[in-house]
Amino acid sequence: MFNIFKNIDRKNYRPQYGGLDIFKFIGPGLLVTVGFIDPGNWASNLAAGAEYGYALLWMVTLSTVMLIFLQHNVAHLGIATGLCLSEATTIYLKPSYSKFLLSSAMLASISTSLAEILGGAIALNMLFKIPIQVGALLVTAFVFIMLFTNSYRMIEKWIIAFVSVIGLSFLYELSLVNINWDSAITGWVTPSFPHGSMLIIMSVLGAVVMPHNLFLHSEVIQSRQWNRENEKVIKKQLRYEFLDTLVSMIIGWAINSAMILLAAATFFHAKIPVSELQQAKELLAPLLGNNASIVFAVALLFAGVASTTTSGMAAGSIFAGMYKEPYDIKDNHSRVGVAISLLLALAIIFLITNPFKGLIISQMILSIQLPFTIFLQVYLTSSEKVMGKYKNSTASKWVLYSLGAIVTLLNLALFISLF
Repeated sequence: MFNIFKNIDRKNYRPQYGGLDIFKFIGPGLLVTVGFIDPGNWASNLAAGAEYGYALLWMVTLSTVMLIFLQHNVAHLGIATGLCLSEATTIYLKPSYSKFLLSSAMLASISTSLAEILGGAIALNMLFKIPIQVGALLVTAFVFIMLFTNSYRMIEKWIIAFVSVIGLSFLYELSLVNINWDSAITGWVTPSFPHGSMLIIMSVLGAVVMPHNLFLHSEVIQSRQWNRENEKVIKKQLRYEFLDTLVSMIIGWAINSAMILLAAATFFHAKIPVSELQQAKELLAPLLGNNASIVFAVALLFAGVASTTTSGMAAGSIFAGMYKEPYDIKDNHSRVGVAISLLLALAIIFLITNPFKGLIISQMILSIQLPFTIFLQVYLTSSEKVMGKYKNSTASKWVLYSLGAIVTLLNLALFISLF
């Protein structure tokens, strides 16, 4: 896995734990977090805040709670079995089922990569007036270089740095605006469905609970794996993994919420509709000052590059798993998966006439594929054949199935709203 264990005897190795060992486990969760603070989220969250104020903050809360359960569960699969979600699907499902499910996951990965590359290109356009298509080429080329030349550990450090920059940027932005905290608190905990909001609601859901992140987390969590034959090691790892996941998802919730709060306090308050990310930067300047608009664009660039990197890794993991192989960028199957996702997304970008609308629709596509991945994951993690004694408890299984049912019902509501 990532060629980082070749000098470790995992069967006999006993890690020494200390009071600060949780910091050794921080990383996989943040790698997943950057996937749901990507440019697609920016578009969905800015649209939510600009059009509906604080009313749709509850969807970020609900999506994040769902995400904590789902990401912990799929990381559990990786720790207990040593397999990523794609590998387990190929091994334990009939070929016809596994090919359909993993092919749909690859399509979702392409949709994800499209949003990530497009967001980075939009940021370059904001900062340097580079045309969108040229910016998309530059972002794709940079990500290819990162993935094909850097080790996983180095990429992880880059991602943590990117998340930090994004978080600090939004703290700065929020310090410049007046937030109606009473309305915000109500919005976080009170579900509401304003007229015409289902597309935005589903895009927010698809932007937070992302299919490719479920595949990715089950893969990268194994970078912290030592001895799967030692029950104490597995239990310790599961506990630390949950803390990593919980902290990372809360950071993602805070950043996503900050986007909606910023849009609500500026665009919604001033009754200014936002139809593209470039427009959002230009509108922030007179409202908050030039520094705010530049910080906004820089943070978007970091989000685009970081999330494109994780999207490519997820695609490589999904495609390699079809051949019962783990992700390894030196392996041809992993490389092909990365190339399929990034290059097809890049090709589609050259055909898009409305980048902002493309970002919104790409997130909606993810929400449509999501139930397939959720039910697949819960089936595998509830199977004694797959998980052994680490299978889901009855209560956990039905909680997870209920989350899948909620996503499915929201998708049905979306379809009904379109007709």
